[in-house]
Amino acid sequence: MQDPALRYQSRGRPLTEAETALAADLEDIYGRGVHDFSAVVAELNEKGTKKPSGETTAWTLETFEAELKAINASHDAAYAENGIGA
Repeated sequence: MQDPALRYQSRGRPLTEAETALAADLEDIYGRGVHDFSAVVAELNEKGTKKPSGETTAWTLETFEAELKAINASHDAAYAENGIGA
């Protein structure tokens, strides 16, 4: 059994509500066997998934990449500032 103290060891901060919703939608999409990024983006648009940045334009390959990079950078910065398991 995994040590509960390690559950969030790679998080420098908790996920936002929008990040959690995006993660859930991505799990659903990938879980149905959709792996091509163009198809993933189309699914995000069909689902009406909101962007964690708050931007309201449709998902594109470019915005998908930008959102994931921004989330990653934010978590890297929080991890550097707050350490393990925030």
